[in-house]
Amino acid sequence: MKTRITLFILCMFLTLSGFSQTKTYFTSGGEMIFSFANIEDHGVQENSIVRWSPVFNFQSMYNVDFGQHVGLFTGFAIRNVGYIYGNYKVADPSVPSGYVTVKKKFRSYNFAVPVGLKLGNLGKTFIYGGYEVEIPFHYKEKTFEDGDKTKKITGWFSDRQESLQHGFLVGIQFPYGTNLKFKYYMSNFHNENFKESNGNKPYEGLKSNIFYFSICTNLFKDLHYSNPSKSQNANYQAMTF
Repeated sequence: MKTRITLFILCMFLTLSGFSQTKTYFTSGGEMIFSFANIEDHGVQENSIVRWSPVFNFQSMYNVDFGQHVGLFTGFAIRNVGYIYGNYKVADPSVPSGYVTVKKKFRSYNFAVPVGLKLGNLGKTFIYGGYEVEIPFHYKEKTFEDGDKTKKITGWFSDRQESLQHGFLVGIQFPYGTNLKFKYYMSNFHNENFKESNGNKPYEGLKSNIFYFSICTNLFKDLHYSNPSKSQNANYQAMTF
């Protein structure tokens, strides 16, 4: 299903980008992420703690505009995304309950490829939406007990995660480059089948779908749109090909 969606959007992108009256350009910008997660731990709904990740998040977009009101985009991003779970249970036979509760901070750096659609006044304010595939390449997990960090796990292309993350995004671009975005991951952050050397499966029964809000800068801001008070007609007449 994921492959079909990606192929459909890419075909639409390539078809429309062949139209004669188009304007193409590159943009780039940062992203400050406030992330949460829908957590289901062995059938029980749990809450996450907001995670703020201002660095390192970089995005570069290739834009194809069909006039002033409709456009497509694709590109790539490197993103620091994760969540904080304050009620993670670790087996401990020495206590009456059989487990202790700790706080876990999970995160990964991902390489992402989005495809999407822009609608509105592309020189001022417009909305956009799309689909994004991400490949996690560096994983980190921290454990805290009574406020003290007791354990840290890191790894490149870790089997502790699903090897492919994907989700939908929507957002709004404001004049002068400020951008507000929401993204929801349909994939589980963890690999529930991951097994440690002792045979323990630490994420079995843990389902977590990350979602986040982010503030972006200059994500879709073309240099020709640097002054929204100017007429956009002249820009398009000069730049179309």
